[in-house]
Amino acid sequence: MDRPLRVLLAAAEAAPFSKVGGLADVAGALPKALARLGVDVRVVTPRHPTAANAAHKPVTSFTVPAFGTEQTASIEESTIGDTVPVYLIANDAYFDRKDVYGAPDDLLRYHFFARAALQLPKALAWQPDIFHVNDWHTAGVAFGLRNRAWSDTFYQGAASLLTIHNLRYRGPDEVADVLSQGIYYADAVNTVSPTYAREILTPEYGEGVQDLLRLRADSDRLSGIINGIDTDDFNPATDRQLAQTFDADHLDRRLANKAALQRRGNLTEDPAIPIIGMVGRLTDQKGFDLVAQVLDSLLTRHRVQVVILGAGDEKYHDLLKDLAARYPSQMAMFFAFDLALAQLIYGGTDLFLMPSQFEPCGLGQMIALRYGSVPVVRATGGLADTVHDATTSLSVGTGFVFKEYTAAALRTALDRALTAYGKPGWEQLQRRAMAVDNSWDNSAQQYHDLYQRILDLRREV
Repeated sequence: MDRPLRVLLAAAEAAPFSKVGGLADVAGALPKALARLGVDVRVVTPRHPTAANAAHKPVTSFTVPAFGTEQTASIEESTIGDTVPVYLIANDAYFDRKDVYGAPDDLLRYHFFARAALQLPKALAWQPDIFHVNDWHTAGVAFGLRNRAWSDTFYQGAASLLTIHNLRYRGPDEVADVLSQGIYYADAVNTVSPTYAREILTPEYGEGVQDLLRLRADSDRLSGIINGIDTDDFNPATDRQLAQTFDADHLDRRLANKAALQRRGNLTEDPAIPIIGMVGRLTDQKGFDLVAQVLDSLLTRHRVQVVILGAGDEKYHDLLKDLAARYPSQMAMFFAFDLALAQLIYGGTDLFLMPSQFEPCGLGQMIALRYGSVPVVRATGGLADTVHDATTSLSVGTGFVFKEYTAAALRTALDRALTAYGKPGWEQLQRRAMAVDNSWDNSAQQYHDLYQRILDLRREV
């Protein structure tokens, strides 16, 4: 090929234009890393109201057939970083909504978006080599691409990659399962960690489609590529959200963040007390059923503090609110999404807890590693791929890992971590954690190689 590889990445959310979860982080960061490799990469995403303040300009518009009607897709262009074009699909009837997901007509909204994403390159006279689609919202593009290629030379030779960020979210209709359609028709399927790619082949994690996924795995069309983090955004040496910036050579400066976090949570201000942090949704998937079983005894048995930031199931709101009231000097609970506070938790806690039932990738543990908050995680999905268990001497490893999904296993891992805290080797453990390279550069190269492989396979058909 005598020109750069061309990739159109389609996602229902993309930071900084919209963000609900990790998909937005991937759609915002991976293209920048691909561009650094010389890829001509562009992003297409709906124009949700949160994009209103972004600089963008009208480009074109076209009609899109959608379930017997025709709707107009107005295209506005912006950028991610300095060079990556972003095309915002505007249609007020579908996307001028408060929430990105959860509307009764989500199936119709994202059917429209998938069709618009497929039509967009032709309207721009820009011919992609790869359509990189993400989760159920755009999975239909993989099937649509094969249909279009039968009769339209513009699409012939193009290949599709479907990335599954969380198999549990399959769409709003159990009959119109567009994710399974995409799994079958995409040229390749990948997940956001190697371990999760293996886990979803089992009944425990396969959400009922493990046999379909095994078909793709048996033909070497299923793989896992760990997500990265944006190391410019998540950099303790430059993070303006911190009370004090620091790096691995100046860990003593972390104490200013610890003190600021203790003050924010009205906790006893004492640098010798270890703080455990959690940031995330208050759901069973994130392991809060285990946390509910161990937290009371943990606060009783150890001189420890706990800071949790998140929102979710009402039962956990009630339980955690009650515990915070019973242990006011030891526990602080914040029921919100607060980016500045999240950064302070990463930079001011000693341990970061992620005891997930399953975790396709996870970003929290990677951010915690970079900020020197030692992770305590269950060995599942991306947690297993990114955190390595510390030995008793703390001479090896980057965190504390447990395998069985039980309260007893979690309790043991926390006891190990709290026993190790402050011992000789603790700062070396922190420095090893901070030295782990979880940037997007390695992952982007793997995506580049996968794009090239599936493009070669498509051209052999």
